[in-house]
Amino acid sequence: MQASKNKNTEEAEPFYKLSVPKEKTSSEIISEARNFLRTLRTRRPFTPTEEQRRLFGSGSSRAPQNRPPSVFSLHASSFDLAESRPLSGVRLSPLKHKPVLVTSAKDEDSSISFPKTLADAAEIRKVSNARAHLFRRTSWGNFLLAKTVPPDQKEEKLDSEQPAMMNNLCRTNNDCLAEQRSNIPWNGESRQLICNEHVSGLESRDFVKGTAGKLLFQMRGERSVSSDGRFADEEQQFPCEQMKKPGTSPSWPRSTGWKGRETGLQVEMGIKESQEEEIFWHLKILPILHELEKEDNVENLCLACTKLYQALDEENMLGKRFKRRNMLLKILYKLVDIDSDPLCLKLAKIILSMKVDGKNLLSVCKLAFKICRNEENDYIIQNDGLLDCLLEVLRTEDLQKNNEALLYCMGAIKFMSGNAVLLNEMVKKGAVEMLLQLMKQINNIKENDRYFSNLGHLLVQLTATLRNLTDLAPVRRQLIRSGAVSELCVALEQRLRDKDVCTYLVRIFSKLSSYNDFCTALADCSRCYVLFLALLNKHQKQQDLVIRILFILGNLTAKNDQPREQFFQEKGSINTLISLFQTYHELDLNTQKWYQGKGREEKKQPKHPSEAEDVLIKLIRVLANVSVHPSIGAALAVAHHVVELLVTVLEYKSVDECEELVINAAITINNLSYYKVKSSAVQDKKLHIAEMLLRLLMSNSMDGVVEAVRAFGNLSQYHEICDFIIQKKIHKFMIALLDAKKQDVCFFACGVLLNLTVDKNKRAFLMEEGGIGKLVDCLQDFGPSDWQLACLICKTLWNYSESTTSSASCFGEDTETLLVLLTSLLDAELALDYSLDGDVRDYHKLYWEREFKPVAEKLLDRIQNHQSFQL
Repeated sequence: MQASKNKNTEEAEPFYKLSVPKEKTSSEIISEARNFLRTLRTRRPFTPTEEQRRLFGSGSSRAPQNRPPSVFSLHASSFDLAESRPLSGVRLSPLKHKPVLVTSAKDEDSSISFPKTLADAAEIRKVSNARAHLFRRTSWGNFLLAKTVPPDQKEEKLDSEQPAMMNNLCRTNNDCLAEQRSNIPWNGESRQLICNEHVSGLESRDFVKGTAGKLLFQMRGERSVSSDGRFADEEQQFPCEQMKKPGTSPSWPRSTGWKGRETGLQVEMGIKESQEEEIFWHLKILPILHELEKEDNVENLCLACTKLYQALDEENMLGKRFKRRNMLLKILYKLVDIDSDPLCLKLAKIILSMKVDGKNLLSVCKLAFKICRNEENDYIIQNDGLLDCLLEVLRTEDLQKNNEALLYCMGAIKFMSGNAVLLNEMVKKGAVEMLLQLMKQINNIKENDRYFSNLGHLLVQLTATLRNLTDLAPVRRQLIRSGAVSELCVALEQRLRDKDVCTYLVRIFSKLSSYNDFCTALADCSRCYVLFLALLNKHQKQQDLVIRILFILGNLTAKNDQPREQFFQEKGSINTLISLFQTYHELDLNTQKWYQGKGREEKKQPKHPSEAEDVLIKLIRVLANVSVHPSIGAALAVAHHVVELLVTVLEYKSVDECEELVINAAITINNLSYYKVKSSAVQDKKLHIAEMLLRLLMSNSMDGVVEAVRAFGNLSQYHEICDFIIQKKIHKFMIALLDAKKQDVCFFACGVLLNLTVDKNKRAFLMEEGGIGKLVDCLQDFGPSDWQLACLICKTLWNYSESTTSSASCFGEDTETLLVLLTSLLDAELALDYSLDGDVRDYHKLYWEREFKPVAEKLLDRIQNHQSFQL
């Protein structure tokens, strides 16, 4: 009897009870259930721009005495003039071989060629004059003065110094001979290397008349070929300065580390290059240097620097290979004292291009930093090549040896990255790859290394620059392709104690986590959850850090279950969130009390949420997102402390004060109310929650109203809540919402009405407020475009008409309209829009067949049967 009754009588169904065909799989059922759970979106935390460009921001955790300065004085004296000289090589250890004094011609080894005496006084004078002129060039002032002396007067001056120079020359030749004997290999096959005195007599009349080549040839001596096939000089001179500095003389390969011996052809080429360099120096460089010395106008000095750089670049004389490099650098260093950023920009570019090192590299990097610190200089920097020079420093200089220079170099680049034009230039010039490579080098320095702390300063500049670069889409794609996520995580793990580094790294993650592909890459780095939780526990009261980590976690948990599981399974994850919730809830309450105590209630409604409110918004979003996972949602539903905190937000915070915070709390409660588990905290507090939702329902926020209706849709499955709805006349509000002409509003309002109609004693209310007619109107307006809503309406009408014996008395004047509407909606040719895109059309057809059609056919059959019975 009972079985027969169940067969002939359809049970009324609550809103959230899934009525699906038996052939559906469990995964499909779960998928549909999730449609009633929601993840949350929110704004990315705002990062204000620093008012001033500094090495470390105003919010830096570094004490001023423990960090390099952003402001410093820089003068010509900051540069080391001695350091600009060419390197003299390494000190040689004494040789074990003791040379034997040659006492006769027959004892003389045929493989050794001794320096020959000068032929006559004229030859002596030529060499002496050249060397005297070379030695006098100890300062720029003397050097330029020598250039202005007439040739005849200069010749007389040189003659007066001839005896002293001859003594030096003879003494040097004797020294060279002894050293040559002890270093040249004693075999007959070795070729003798020719040492040439690279001195210049080009200021003489011979150069003016175009005989520079001849003069150099005479100074070098006539070359001949000995009987054994070796090249030899009739007048072989040894560069005395080089002989005094072991390791620089070209006479013995062992001292310079050459792998092979220089051939005669290479020597000839070297001589030719030396001649060309002499000519280049006097024809192109010296006139510019004279101009730099005499000119007072800054614009003209800038033009001269431009010409100097172009001349050096055209002749490939940039770098360390230019033999006059030290003289040139001394002049440039002195010009730094002129207080002009455009000029200093030109100077920095040239000095960096000359590949200085040590103290000079640090000083020129500081000079570049000082120029870039002024935002007004961005325009002139755009039109110069300073960026290339700074990137070259990052690429080539030793990280540990020059870490302070790299710090200011990176600081200058960071300032440049604040300019959109320069930012794009960095990408084109491969800055991203360089920065990642530099970060990898820094990550290889362990905490017990003496450079670890100083490199932290550099890492602050590097990560700040990377953060600016992530604004560009090509950079984001490049970071993902290059596997930068793991390197960023390594840096974060090593620098957990450095709040500045952590802040910039978290800002990078925050920016990139807004994109799905990066979230996927970050989720694959399982250590990231441990690191984020460690940071949250260590820096709980650092709002700027906490809010971004919560934003990242919210993004990670928004899309799929794997990150939700990984985060939830980390030890103490939920406890950390609860602790943060309490901390910032108390902070928000204290702020609220402070305003009330000062009579400033009008300021409780800021344009943007307060700092504490913003943290709570991001935190509740994480809870809402992880609660979508079935097992996690069930676990949170029984976590009384979590539910209490969410309800507290609805109690003390109105939607007018902070709409997003209140709505997020309502959505999370709604998610948790979906899980019907034993000891559910939502079930225990359902009536109190309903009272808080009623406040939200009566607010002026349409979004708040929709979320309250959604929550009532879940809670109205409980009889106590249905009684509460009828008692507070909330059902009338739900019927009124059917006129909203908005699908979502109608959908959730209809859900509440459906659950109310499950109780036979509460069905009559639909006729009181014209509910039947409004449901039919919704079916007509939205049915063909929203088969879920159409199904919900049909279920509500089915429950309502369960005990009817007459369709006319049940549906009234809407009976005929409903019959015609159901008939047309059940016709696939009329109801389904075949002009839609294939995927959309299939989606609509699926819902039409599985959801709407079964219940609509039963409703139509009931109406027709009771209409026929009535007739």
